[in-house]
Amino acid sequence: MTACIGLGTMFLGGIVYLRWYKANVLDKIELAFEAGYDPALELAQFHTSKKAASEDSEFEGDEPWTEHLRRKEQDTIDHIIRGEEPGHYFMFLGPKGCGKGTMIFDCMASIQADGVTLCEAHPDLEVFRLRLGKVLNYEFNEDTQAGLFQRRDPREGGPALDIERALNKLEKVALRCAKRRGKPFVLVINNIHFFQNDENGRNMILQLQQKAEAWAASGILTVVFSSDDFWPFHIMRKSASRMHVLSVSDLRQSEAVHVLTRMRRDANIKSPSPDEIRSIVDIVGGRLSYLSRAARSRDMEAMARHMLAIEKGWILSRIGLIPDCDDDVMDEQKWSSCSWLLLEEFVKIRRAQEKEREEAIANGEVNPEDLNDLPLPAISWYKCRQIMTRADFMEDLDRANIISIDIDHNVRPDSVLTLQAVIEVVEEESFEELLHSVRAHIDEIESLRRMRELAFKDVDKGDMIRLSVDNGADMIATIRGRDGR
Repeated sequence: MTACIGLGTMFLGGIVYLRWYKANVLDKIELAFEAGYDPALELAQFHTSKKAASEDSEFEGDEPWTEHLRRKEQDTIDHIIRGEEPGHYFMFLGPKGCGKGTMIFDCMASIQADGVTLCEAHPDLEVFRLRLGKVLNYEFNEDTQAGLFQRRDPREGGPALDIERALNKLEKVALRCAKRRGKPFVLVINNIHFFQNDENGRNMILQLQQKAEAWAASGILTVVFSSDDFWPFHIMRKSASRMHVLSVSDLRQSEAVHVLTRMRRDANIKSPSPDEIRSIVDIVGGRLSYLSRAARSRDMEAMARHMLAIEKGWILSRIGLIPDCDDDVMDEQKWSSCSWLLLEEFVKIRRAQEKEREEAIANGEVNPEDLNDLPLPAISWYKCRQIMTRADFMEDLDRANIISIDIDHNVRPDSVLTLQAVIEVVEEESFEELLHSVRAHIDEIESLRRMRELAFKDVDKGDMIRLSVDNGADMIATIRGRDGR
C-alpha cells in the first residue's frame, strides 16, 4: 500500500508538474510580447542615448540614428509593425545601410515593442535557434525537470526541429491572445540573407515561410522578413501567396541634401555651403549610413573622398583584374572580367544620363540651380545575363554589395558611391586594354585545356595508324621523323 501510494503520488505529481510547466512556457512567451523590455530595442535605444565619444572621431562608431527625416515608407512600416495589416506577411528588400532596420526600430520604440519582437538571422542554425529562443523567452524544454519520464532527448532532431517546437508554442500563444488584443502579434526576422544559400538555409527559409503563410491566413501573427540580398526573395517567391514586398532604396539627391544639412546642424558642427553639400552628396549619394558618417566628420569632403577610396579598394580586392593570371585562378578571373563588362555598361549609361541633362540645361528645359536627381543606371536581369555571358555570377556580385537587384528584376550599382568608384576604375587609360588582355588570356587557357595529345609507342618512321572519331569517320595518321620526312 505504501508503494502504491508513493507511485501514485509521483504519478499525480508528474502530471501536475507537466501541466504547470507547459502553461508556464506559454505565459513566458506571451510575456516576451508585452510592452517594455525587448533585447534588440534596448540595444538600439542605448545607442541613441549614447554621447559621441570624441569630437575628433571621424570613423564608424559615431553615427547617430537617422531621426532627421521621416521617409515615405515609414507610414507603411508603422502600420505593419503595429499589427494593423493582418492577412499578409511582408518582406523588406533593399541594399545594406538604406534604413530598413532604423525604420523598424523607430516604430518599435514608439510603441515600446508592444506585441512585436525582433530576431536576427545567422548562418549557423544552432545560433539562430538560441536567438529565437531568447526573443521568444523560450528554453526549448531544456529547463524542464521531467527527464525521468522522457524517452528521447528533445535535442535529437537538430536545430530545425527545435525551431519548429518554438514556432508551435508561439502559435498557441498567438491564438489565445488574438481575440483579447484584437490584432496580431508581429515577429520580425531581420537579415535573412545571413542564412546560407544551401539546402539547410533554404529549408529554414521555407519552414519560416510556411508558418508565415498559415499565420497570415488566420490573422493571428504577422511575420516580417528583412533582407539586403535578392536571393531569399527569389526563393520565397515560388511559394508565396500572401507575401507583400516593400522595396527600400537610397534617398533622392534633394532629400539627401536636406538630411546631410540637418545632421550637420544637429552635430553642432559648422555646416558648409550648399554647393559643398551637393558635391558631397554627388559622391556618397543618398545612403543613410554614408551620410551620417560624413556628417560626423570635421572635413566632410575629405571623409567622402576617404569612403570613395575604401569602396574602390573593396571592389578591386573582390573583382580586380590580373594580367597573365595563372590557370589556377582562371575561374575567379572569369567572374571578374564578366563583372567588369556589366559595370562598364553602367558607366556608359551614366555618361549618357549626364549628357542628356547637359543638353536639357543648354536648351533651357532645366534650371541649373535646381537639384536634378539622376537615377542609378538600371539594366534588366535578362540583359545582364547577355552582357556577362553567364547566368551564375549575379548572386556573388549582390552578396559582395557591388550590385543590387530589386523586385522588378532590375540590376543597379549598389550605391552612388559604388558607381563613382567604378567610374574611376573604368575610365583609367589602360583599363580597356587590361580587360581585353585578361579575357584573351582566359580564352588561351581554355583552348589549351581543350587540346588533347596522343602518344604512340613502338612505331617506326613511315608507319600509318588509323584513327576513328565519334561520328564514325576515319582519319589516317602517318608517322614522320624529326626531319619532316
